[in-house]
Amino acid sequence: MNFKRHACTFVACLLVAVFANVASAAEQDVTALAWLAGCWSAEKADPGSVEHWLAPAGGTMLGVSRTVKAGKTIEFEFMQLRVGAEGKIILIALPSGQKETTFTASSISAAAVTFENAQHDFPQKVIYRLASPDRLVARIEGVRNGVVRGVDFPMTRVSCEVKEPTP
Repeated sequence: MNFKRHACTFVACLLVAVFANVASAAEQDVTALAWLAGCWSAEKADPGSVEHWLAPAGGTMLGVSRTVKAGKTIEFEFMQLRVGAEGKIILIALPSGQKETTFTASSISAAAVTFENAQHDFPQKVIYRLASPDRLVARIEGVRNGVVRGVDFPMTRVSCEVKEPTP
């Protein structure tokens, strides 16, 4: 009888440990993308065209991007990285003038991540690759009007420090 009780206690403890590790692994998955955190200036773009990712905290990373042309913001996007219901990291993107879309991480490495959503019109893939500590390349890929397309967005790391406007 004692053996059964000890075996049940052992199994219960084992299950608690497994579920605790799953929860902490989910948090670690988001922190695996910490290399994305910081301010990134779009190369060959008007000043003010940036993407900014907050460091991982609370199981999320939050991002915002802005595209400036001729001194005016023409596009913006709000983004969130977090672990979804299936236990995989998801990218939730809300571009200006469009509906929110969720992409699921299909590949994560120490310096790259690929998110996919085969049902989305365009893009179906969003890729971030750290080319060097100070250079990031974002890429969108997919099929549009029956043609496979891809667009790269090279960026350079910049200071996130806010500068006072000059009068």
